[in-house]
Amino acid sequence: MAVVIAVGIMNTLFDLFLLGCEREVAEAARGDSEDRKNESIMRLSWALVHSRQKEDVQRGIAMLETSLGNDKSPLHQREKLYLLAVGYYRSNDYGRSRQLVEQCLQIAPDWRQALALKRIVEDRIAKDGVIGIGITATALGLIVGGIATALARRG
Repeated sequence: MAVVIAVGIMNTLFDLFLLGCEREVAEAARGDSEDRKNESIMRLSWALVHSRQKEDVQRGIAMLETSLGNDKSPLHQREKLYLLAVGYYRSNDYGRSRQLVEQCLQIAPDWRQALALKRIVEDRIAKDGVIGIGITATALGLIVGGIATALARRG
Protein backbone atom coordinates (compact mmCIF):
# COMPACT_ATOMS: atom_id res chain seq x y z
CA MET A 1 0.00 0.00 0.00
CA ALA A 2 2.80 2.42 0.88
CA VAL A 3 4.53 1.72 -2.45
CA VAL A 4 1.33 2.52 -4.36
CA ILE A 5 0.97 5.79 -2.47
CA ALA A 6 4.63 6.67 -3.09
CA VAL A 7 4.27 5.98 -6.82
CA GLY A 8 1.13 8.12 -6.93
CA ILE A 9 2.94 10.97 -5.20
CA MET A 10 5.90 10.68 -7.59
CA ASN A 11 3.57 10.75 -10.61
CA THR A 12 1.79 13.80 -9.24
CA LEU A 13 5.10 15.57 -8.59
CA PHE A 14 6.29 14.73 -12.10
CA ASP A 15 3.05 16.07 -13.59
CA LEU A 16 3.49 19.30 -11.60
CA PHE A 17 7.09 19.56 -12.80
CA LEU A 18 5.94 19.06 -16.40
CA LEU A 19 3.28 21.76 -16.02
CA GLY A 20 5.88 24.11 -14.55
CA CYS A 21 8.16 23.49 -17.53
CA GLU A 22 5.33 24.17 -19.97
CA ARG A 23 4.50 27.41 -18.16
CA GLU A 24 8.17 28.43 -18.21
CA VAL A 25 8.37 27.88 -21.99
CA ALA A 26 5.22 29.96 -22.53
CA GLU A 27 6.61 32.79 -20.36
CA ALA A 28 10.00 32.68 -22.09
CA ALA A 29 8.31 32.91 -25.49
CA ARG A 30 6.84 36.28 -24.48
CA GLY A 31 10.07 38.16 -24.64
CA ASP A 32 12.91 36.51 -22.75
CA SER A 33 16.35 36.11 -24.24
CA GLU A 34 17.11 33.30 -26.69
CA ASP A 35 19.24 31.60 -24.03
CA ARG A 36 16.35 31.56 -21.57
CA LYS A 37 13.99 30.23 -24.25
CA ASN A 38 16.45 27.47 -25.17
CA GLU A 39 17.00 26.52 -21.51
CA SER A 40 13.28 26.30 -20.84
CA ILE A 41 12.72 24.23 -23.99
CA MET A 42 15.50 21.86 -22.93
CA ARG A 43 13.91 21.39 -19.48
CA LEU A 44 10.53 20.73 -21.05
CA SER A 45 12.06 18.32 -23.58
CA TRP A 46 13.80 16.46 -20.75
CA ALA A 47 10.52 16.17 -18.85
CA LEU A 48 8.61 15.01 -21.92
CA VAL A 49 11.03 12.24 -22.95
CA HIS A 50 11.03 10.96 -19.36
CA SER A 51 7.23 10.98 -19.09
CA ARG A 52 5.21 7.78 -18.72
CA GLN A 53 2.81 9.01 -21.39
CA LYS A 54 3.74 7.93 -24.92
CA GLU A 55 2.26 11.12 -26.36
CA ASP A 56 4.52 13.21 -24.14
CA VAL A 57 7.58 11.21 -25.21
CA GLN A 58 6.68 11.73 -28.88
CA ARG A 59 6.17 15.44 -28.26
CA GLY A 60 9.58 15.67 -26.59
CA ILE A 61 11.20 13.89 -29.53
CA ALA A 62 9.55 16.29 -31.97
CA MET A 63 10.68 19.34 -29.97
CA LEU A 64 14.26 18.08 -29.80
CA GLU A 65 14.42 17.19 -33.49
CA THR A 66 13.10 20.64 -34.39
CA SER A 67 15.65 22.39 -32.20
CA LEU A 68 18.62 20.16 -33.09
CA GLY A 69 19.79 22.23 -36.05
CA ASN A 70 19.17 25.57 -34.33
CA ASP A 71 22.12 25.33 -31.95
CA LYS A 72 25.75 25.01 -32.99
CA SER A 73 27.15 24.53 -29.49
CA PRO A 74 28.70 21.04 -29.19
CA LEU A 75 27.55 20.83 -25.56
CA HIS A 76 23.94 21.60 -26.49
CA GLN A 77 24.09 19.22 -29.47
CA ARG A 78 25.39 16.48 -27.19
CA GLU A 79 22.57 17.02 -24.71
CA LYS A 80 19.90 17.08 -27.41
CA LEU A 81 21.24 13.94 -29.06
CA TYR A 82 21.30 12.20 -25.69
CA LEU A 83 17.71 13.21 -24.88
CA LEU A 84 16.61 12.11 -28.34
CA ALA A 85 18.30 8.74 -27.74
CA VAL A 86 16.42 8.44 -24.43
CA GLY A 87 13.14 9.34 -26.14
CA TYR A 88 13.61 6.81 -28.91
CA TYR A 89 14.62 4.16 -26.37
CA ARG A 90 11.45 4.85 -24.38
CA SER A 91 9.50 4.59 -27.67
CA ASN A 92 11.04 1.13 -28.26
CA ASP A 93 12.97 2.34 -31.34
CA TYR A 94 16.25 0.88 -30.17
CA GLY A 95 18.06 1.12 -33.51
CA ARG A 96 17.43 4.86 -33.77
CA SER A 97 18.35 5.28 -30.11
CA ARG A 98 21.68 3.54 -30.71
CA GLN A 99 22.42 5.77 -33.75
CA LEU A 100 21.78 8.91 -31.72
CA VAL A 101 23.80 7.84 -28.69
CA GLU A 102 26.70 7.00 -31.03
CA GLN A 103 26.47 10.52 -32.54
CA CYS A 104 26.47 11.87 -29.00
CA LEU A 105 29.62 9.87 -28.21
CA GLN A 106 31.34 11.29 -31.29
CA ILE A 107 31.03 14.69 -29.63
CA ALA A 108 31.89 13.49 -26.11
CA PRO A 109 33.51 10.00 -26.26
CA ASP A 110 33.98 9.67 -22.49
CA TRP A 111 30.55 10.88 -21.36
CA ARG A 112 29.52 8.26 -18.79
CA GLN A 113 25.80 8.89 -19.09
CA ALA A 114 25.88 8.26 -22.85
CA LEU A 115 28.12 5.22 -22.45
CA ALA A 116 25.68 3.76 -19.91
CA LEU A 117 22.73 4.42 -22.23
CA LYS A 118 24.61 2.76 -25.11
CA ARG A 119 25.11 -0.39 -23.00
CA ILE A 120 21.42 -0.41 -22.04
CA VAL A 121 20.32 0.02 -25.67
CA GLU A 122 22.69 -2.67 -26.94
CA ASP A 123 21.56 -5.08 -24.21
CA ARG A 124 17.95 -4.48 -25.20
CA ILE A 125 18.72 -4.99 -28.90
CA ALA A 126 20.51 -8.26 -28.07
CA LYS A 127 17.63 -9.41 -25.84
CA ASP A 128 15.05 -8.60 -28.51
CA GLY A 129 17.20 -10.42 -31.08
CA VAL A 130 17.30 -13.57 -28.95
CA ILE A 131 13.53 -13.40 -28.42
CA GLY A 132 13.04 -12.90 -32.17
CA ILE A 133 15.22 -15.90 -32.96
CA GLY A 134 13.24 -17.99 -30.47
CA ILE A 135 9.91 -16.95 -32.01
CA THR A 136 11.22 -17.66 -35.52
CA ALA A 137 12.58 -21.07 -34.49
CA THR A 138 9.26 -21.99 -32.84
CA ALA A 139 7.28 -20.91 -35.89
CA LEU A 140 9.63 -22.80 -38.18
CA GLY A 141 9.34 -25.89 -35.98
CA LEU A 142 5.54 -25.73 -36.11
CA ILE A 143 5.59 -25.39 -39.90
CA VAL A 144 8.03 -28.28 -40.37
CA GLY A 145 6.04 -30.39 -37.89
CA GLY A 146 2.81 -29.63 -39.75
CA ILE A 147 4.35 -30.57 -43.08
CA ALA A 148 5.80 -33.78 -41.62
CA THR A 149 2.42 -34.69 -40.13
CA ALA A 150 0.66 -34.01 -43.43
CA LEU A 151 3.20 -36.12 -45.34
CA ALA A 152 2.91 -38.94 -42.81
CA ARG A 153 -0.87 -39.01 -43.21
CA ARG A 154 -0.60 -39.09 -47.01
CA GLY A 155 1.89 -41.89 -47.07
